Order: sequence, then structure tokens, then C-alpha cells
Amino acid sequence: MLKVENLHVNVGKKEILRGMNLELAPGELHVVMGPNGSGKSTLALTIAGHPRYTVTRGRILFEGKDITGAKPEERARAGIFLSFQNPVEVEGVKVINFLQRTLKNLRGINEVEAYDLIFKTVEELGLDRGMLSRELNVGFSGGERKKLEMLQAYLVKPKLLILDEPDSGVDVDSLKVIAGLISKLHREGTSILLITHYGRILEYLNPQMVHVIKDGRLAVSGGMELVKLIEEKGFTAVGEDGAALKA
Repeated sequence: MLKVENLHVNVGKKEILRGMNLELAPGELHVVMGPNGSGKSTLALTIAGHPRYTVTRGRILFEGKDITGAKPEERARAGIFLSFQNPVEVEGVKVINFLQRTLKNLRGINEVEAYDLIFKTVEELGLDRGMLSRELNVGFSGGERKKLEMLQAYLVKPKLLILDEPDSGVDVDSLKVIAGLISKLHREGTSILLITHYGRILEYLNPQMVHVIKDGRLAVSGGMELVKLIEEKGFTAVGEDGAALKA
């Protein structure tokens, strides 16, 4: 599904990713953790094709196709969806209209059919219908913004969902709802790459693999035992050689 090979990425003249390698099979849920500044968000944004990030070496393969030079909209149409860490506010644009346009662009669904699908999905997921008449993310709490991102993902039905810190800035109740939506998408076959700094959302999820990034490289991969080790000892528990240090 997704293969990142020896990826080197710059922001301006500064190298952030320094030979990143990662592979995600169809239908799997993988978690990427790491200290602040390690390159987690850079990885997510580079896979999605953000123009600020320049690939200087390596490549990104999606379903066997090299997408390293593809435009963001081409990646989106291919089935890659990125949920941002800090979704932006857009005054004057109603949520319902934004979602209708998104469905038209990515799934070819006309406005009338999209309208019905959006309301049906909101009801199905147990979300607040009131958000649909509000301006996009304007005055939204952290939890509301993340729920709206998950609603978008559920409507778009991507092949690969990249979540950049979906547990950031949300309360416990919202976290449970968001985790439930992630689990639902995963059960339905969506491949998911979840970026997180903390492990609390993982209490509600069942990832196939946990990866730890340090200094722009993949330091170590493993199971939930890595999360427990990091919670107890911090990211220093991952050695410079990539080995997880024993307790």
C-alpha cells in the first residue's frame, strides 16, 4: 500500500528527514511516535504532497506507483487523505457546503446526493448535526475540529488515512469518540498511519505496528510494548542504535 524508501526531506535548507524508511500493508493501522522535532509531521505532510517540503533523495510509493513528484490533488484523488494537526478556520464557508464540494471533487457525487449522504453519515456516526450549519472550524473546540476531520475522512472513504496527532488538544470524551471513528474506518478496510506524541489514544486502538522516529530516521519498530516503554521511560528509552533499551 505505502512504501517510504530512504526519504530525505528539506524545509528550506534544513534537512528534517534523513533517510526515513517505512512500509504499510493494505488494511493495516500503524502508529508513528517520536519526540518533538523528530520529523513525524514532516513525514505526514510529505506523503500528502505539501509543497513546503522538498524531497531531496528517496521516494514514496503508493499502491506500487511512485508518487514522489505527484501534486497534492493527484494524491488525494488516488486515495490519500491527511487529517491536519491544526485544521484551519475558514470564515464565510459553511461546513455543509465544504463537505459537498469535497465529495464532488473526490468522489464525483452531485450536491443533492452529497447533502443526503452527509446528514445520513452524521446521524450514523452520532455526531452533532449543528456543526454542518457553522462556518468551517470557526469557533470550534479542539475536539469539534478533530471530529469534523474524521467526518470528512469517513465521507471521502480514502484508501490511506494519515492522522497527524488526532489526540492533540481534545478532552477524554472527545478522544473516545475520535478513537471509535478511527477503529470503524480501520475495520472497514482503510489503511491508517497515525502520528502521535502521546500514547493515550492507543488505549482504544489495536495497531499492527508502532514506529519510533528520532532525528529524522526510523529508530525502531515493534508492538505496544514500545508504547509502554516510552510512557515509563520516555523516548530516551530508544537507543542511538535503534534498539529499545530494556527496563
